[in-house]
Amino acid sequence: MTQSEGLHTLGRWTADRALATPDRVAVDDRGVVLTYRQLDDRATALAEAFLAGGYGVGDRIATITGNSSDHVVVFFACAKAGLVLVPLSWRLSPREIAQQLEQADPALLLVEDEFSTLGTLATDRLVAPIARGILGTHGIERDIVAPLRSEATTPVHRPVRDEDALLIIFTSGTLDQAKGAILSHANCFWTNLSLSRTAEITSADTVLAVMPQYHVGGWNIQPLLAWWMGATVVLERTFDPARVLQLIADRRITTMMGVPANYLILSQHPRFASSDLSSLAHAIVGGAPMPEPLLRVWHSRGVALTQGYGLTEAAPNVLCLPDEEARTRIGSAGKPYPHVDVDIADPVTGERIEGAGQGELLVKGPGVFSGYFRAPEATALALRNGWLATGDLVSRDSEGYYRVLDRLKDIFITGGESVAPAEIEGVLFGHPAIADVAVVGVPDEKWGEVAVAWVVVRSGASTDETDVLNFASASLAKYKVPRRVIFTEHIPRSSSDKVRRRVLLGQWTEESAQAGRISS
Repeated sequence: MTQSEGLHTLGRWTADRALATPDRVAVDDRGVVLTYRQLDDRATALAEAFLAGGYGVGDRIATITGNSSDHVVVFFACAKAGLVLVPLSWRLSPREIAQQLEQADPALLLVEDEFSTLGTLATDRLVAPIARGILGTHGIERDIVAPLRSEATTPVHRPVRDEDALLIIFTSGTLDQAKGAILSHANCFWTNLSLSRTAEITSADTVLAVMPQYHVGGWNIQPLLAWWMGATVVLERTFDPARVLQLIADRRITTMMGVPANYLILSQHPRFASSDLSSLAHAIVGGAPMPEPLLRVWHSRGVALTQGYGLTEAAPNVLCLPDEEARTRIGSAGKPYPHVDVDIADPVTGERIEGAGQGELLVKGPGVFSGYFRAPEATALALRNGWLATGDLVSRDSEGYYRVLDRLKDIFITGGESVAPAEIEGVLFGHPAIADVAVVGVPDEKWGEVAVAWVVVRSGASTDETDVLNFASASLAKYKVPRRVIFTEHIPRSSSDKVRRRVLLGQWTEESAQAGRISS
C-alpha cells in the first residue's frame, strides 16, 4: 500500500479529488476521458504494482511520450510510490536521448508506441541495458517490467516525504550538455500554490494543455494546479492552430498557457477572427515578453493575458505580470510570485544591488530546486549562498518591477525551447570540412530566436550550406538545427579564446536590416 508522511506530497491530490469530486472529468485526452476516481484508481494500482515489482523510493522512471492520459497516470503513480519521473523529449535525436538516459540512469524506460523506433535507436547506444516497457492499460499497467538491478540492491520502501524528488527535467545550462534539474514534491507544491494566488483556477475551469510534458511547464504551469483544484484538463499532443481554435470553441476552454509564438501563430490563422473565443477568459504567456501589437490583438478578443518569467530550476514560476498591469507595462516581467524571493547582484563582483538597478537575477524560495542530478559542479555554479543564480541580466525599477534584458549565459530560446550554442558547435565541429564554428541565437519574428552558424571551412576542403545543415540534422533535434549558415574567414574571439557572440550578433543585425529576416 502506498503511504505518505509529507503534507505536501502530490500523490494526495488525486486521492483527495477522488473523494470530493469522483465523477468530474480530470483528463480529456482527444475525447478519451478519465474521471478523478478513474485517475486515482489507475495511479494507485500502478504505484502498488511498481512497489511490488521491485521498484523503490528514488528509482527513476524515464518516459518518451507525447501528452497523454497514460502519462498522467504514470506521473501520479510515481508521486504515490516515491518514484521519480524523468520525461524525455521526443524531439531529440537518438544520440541526445541516449546521453540523457546515461545521466539519469533510470530503472525503467517507458516508451509510447509512436516513438518505439526512437526509443530503440537511443537504447542501442547505451553501454548497459535498461528495462523497457510501454505506457497504458495494455502495457505497464497490465504487466510490470522488473528493473535490471543487481540482486544485492534492495529497493527502499517507506512513506513518501515532501523533500523526495518527484521530477527530473532536463534543461540546457551553462555547460555544453543538458542537465537534469531535480524538483521535489515540495518544490511542485509551492510553485503551484504561488501560481494559484495570481492565476486562479477553480473546479469550474477547463484548461487546454498544449505544452509538452517533457517541459516543466507541461506540469507546473496549469495542469497540476488544475488537478489539485478539481478542474478538467484537455490534453493536446501537438500545437496545431486550427485544432486549438476549434478546441477552444468546442470544449469551452476557459484558460490555457503558451509562448508568444503560439499566440502569434493563432492570431495569424485565417479562422482566428471568426473563431468563438468567448469562453477563453484568461491565458498565460511564458518564455518571452508579449509584443505590444500581439497583446492588443488578444485583448481585442476579450482574453486577459498574464505574463511571467521562470526557469526550470525554480519549478518554474518566478516573476508575474497580471493582465491589468501588462496593459501599461509593456515588456515588463512583473514582480515575484508569492512565496518567491528575488534580488539582483553585480554580475562581476556578486555584490547585491539595492533599490533600482541592473544586475543578475537571483531567486530563493521553497520552489527552487535542490540541484542537478549527479552534477555537483554544475549545482555549485547555480546555487550560491542559498540563492539560485539565473544567469539572466535584469533591471529593477523603483516600484519593484523587473524587466529581463539579456542572458548572461549564451543560451537562447526558440519557440519556448532552450538551446545551448556550444552543443550545436560541438556537433558541427565533427564535420570534416569545418575548421571553426560559432553559433548565435538571432531574433526571429515567429520563434523569438533561431540559431545561425558562422563556419570557417578547412583549407583545401569544400562544403555548402545544405551539406552543413544535413550534417547537423543527423544529430540534433529540428529546433536546434541552424536556420542559416554563414561562411566566413575567421570567428571573432577574445584573448581567452571565447567566441565574441555579440560581435556576430551585431553583424547579423546589420546585415539582416538590409537583406530581410530569415524565412520562417
